[in-house]
Amino acid sequence: MNYWLVKSEPTAYSWDQFVKEGKTFWSGVRNYQARNNMKSMSLGDRVFFYHSNVGLEIVGIATVTGEFYQDPTTDEDRWVVVDLSPLKPLNQPVSLSTIKKEPRLSNIALVKFGRLSVVPITEEEYSVIMELANTK
Repeated sequence: MNYWLVKSEPTAYSWDQFVKEGKTFWSGVRNYQARNNMKSMSLGDRVFFYHSNVGLEIVGIATVTGEFYQDPTTDEDRWVVVDLSPLKPLNQPVSLSTIKKEPRLSNIALVKFGRLSVVPITEEEYSVIMELANTK
């Protein structure tokens, strides 16, 4: 299993909206590296859901329920989507400031590649964030 983080502005698409819908295809990614990250996602991978711009915190965990396919929101064949379903909210959201202060997360892609909307997370980073979120 691999681990990922996706970002969404809560004013555009929030965790609560995601939970209400029960699933979504992750669309609108227009960065080649973020697209390549989505192409590397596999069924069952875990995905942190991060509220960007407003909140700046990881709020929940999703799972990959469909591997990449053509983004239906564009005719350009170079862009893809993956299907995600919410798994559970974190017991305690983990803020960007907390992540930046945690030495075990000093190399996390969320900080190193802050402009990317889809980034990989190592298994160790996943475990640390789960610990910080007081979530099993």
